[in-house]
Amino acid sequence: MPNDGFVAPEINSFGKTFRDYNAECERQKSVEEFYRLQHINQTYDFVKKMREEYAKLDKAEMSIWECCELLNEVVDESDPDLDEPQIQHLLQSAEAIRKDYPDEDWLHLTALIHDLGKVLTLPKFGGLPQWAVVGDTFPLGCAFDESNVHHKYFKENPDSNNPAYNTKNGIYTEGCGLDNVMISWGHDDYMYLVAKENGTTLPSAGLFIVRYHSFYPLHKEGAYAHLMNEEDKENLKWLQVFNKYDLYSKSKVLVDVEKVKPYYLSLIEKYFPAKLRW
Repeated sequence: MPNDGFVAPEINSFGKTFRDYNAECERQKSVEEFYRLQHINQTYDFVKKMREEYAKLDKAEMSIWECCELLNEVVDESDPDLDEPQIQHLLQSAEAIRKDYPDEDWLHLTALIHDLGKVLTLPKFGGLPQWAVVGDTFPLGCAFDESNVHHKYFKENPDSNNPAYNTKNGIYTEGCGLDNVMISWGHDDYMYLVAKENGTTLPSAGLFIVRYHSFYPLHKEGAYAHLMNEEDKENLKWLQVFNKYDLYSKSKVLVDVEKVKPYYLSLIEKYFPAKLRW
C-alpha cells in the first residue's frame, strides 16, 4: 500500500489527547457513564436478538446520501473528541483519505458511510439507547479482555457469570474468523448488514472496515487477534490505515458539503443501488 502524507494532530477539538477516557473535561463523565451502561447491557443474548430484529431491513427505504443527511440529527455520546454534526466527521475522514489515497475510491466511500448506522438512535430506526449504537465494540461469548475501555464495569454484565463465556476462546476456536464471532451490537454491524444485504460492490476490505472500525481492542491493542483468520488479517491492514483518518481527522474546520457532494454521489452510484432497505 502507498505511503500517506497524513500527519496526525496531538490534541482533539477540546484541547485533550485523542481517546483519553480519563481526562477531566466537559464530556468525560458522560462518556464513562455511557461505557458503564454499555458494558452491563451488551450480552450475547441481546446481540443475537438485535441481529435477528434488524436483519428484517424493514425500518426505511432511502439512498445513502439521504442517510448521510439524516445523520445530522445524531450526536455520539461515547466520543470524547467530537461534538460536531456526524456528517462533518464523515466528510472530514473521507476528504483526508481522498487526498492521500486518490486512486482508492472505494476507501473514500467507505469513510463516508462508515458511521451511517448511527441512525439507530432515531425513532424511525427503533430509537435505540446510545449504549446499543455507539462506542467501542468487543466480542461476546468469550472473556472480556482488559484492554476494553472502562473494563471494570464488565463485572456487572450477566455474561461474566457464565462459565462457558469466561475463557480466552469461550465458545469459539482459534482462527475461526471474525465473521463467526458475536460482536457487541451497534452502528458498525448494522451498516455492514445494510450494505451487504443490499448488494454493495465494495471490496471485502471496505465491508471489514465498516463492520469493525469501532473494534479498538483488536486494531489498537491487538486483543482477540487469535480469533482472526487469514482474510481478517489482510483486511485489518486497511482498517489500520483507515483508523488514523477516522480518529484524527475530527476537526472544528468544516467541509463544504455542497462542493464535495457531486463526487460522493458518483461513488454511491458506482457501489450501491439507488435505494436501500434499512
